[in-house]
This record gives sequence, structure tokens and C-alpha cells, in this order.
Amino acid sequence: MKPVCMETITVMKGIYISDKAKARVEKLMAEDGMGADHFVRVSVVSGGCSGLSYKMDFDHELKAGDQVFEDKGMRLVTDRKSVLYLFDTTLDFSDGLSGKGFHFLNPNASRTCACGESFSV
Repeated sequence: MKPVCMETITVMKGIYISDKAKARVEKLMAEDGMGADHFVRVSVVSGGCSGLSYKMDFDHELKAGDQVFEDKGMRLVTDRKSVLYLFDTTLDFSDGLSGKGFHFLNPNASRTCACGESFSV
């Protein structure tokens, strides 16, 4: 019997950004005079009515343990603890009547609050 060669497939999970969110981030960064060395820092912190809340900032310095992802040419950075909650999450932006601003589309969230700013897993 001839041995069978099994191919290993690696699936990379990450943090993503929608086209609308990318356009809004680029606009905000340009308005504030931020250069190519800046990136979006996303994290998860304790709080909110569902137990965990999202946090988003602009930064230009990497910290020890940071996890760096790139989507659509945009760098998205998070810390080691937050990455566990944010795998496969997409940062999105809405400018509709039902709510304007950034929000996270997180398939890991088992429950979210009505405003969408906090979640639990």
C-alpha cells in the first residue's frame, strides 16, 4: 500500500475592516495629520451592560505582545487578551439614520446590548 500525502491547510483568522470603515478611518487620520506610521488599535475592556466593551483608538507605537493584522491595506492592532475575543471580527462604519459611527461585527459574541457597544461570549 502506497503512503498517502496529506496536505496541511492553515486558516488565518484575523480582524478585518469594511470598505466604509476604512474610508472613514482614512478621512479621520488625514484630518488629524496622522501619517503612514499610524494604525487602528482595537481592544476589549471590561464594562458595558453585557460585560465586555469594544475600544478603538489611533496609535503609532506597537507594544509588547501586540498582534498585528492587515486588511485592505489598513493595519489593525490588538493586544494578546483582546485577540481571543476579536478573531473574525470586522470593524464597520454606519452613517444611516438608525445609528452613525463605528461598530464591530463579531461572530464570537453570544449576546450584545441594544446599543451594540458591549457584548458577552
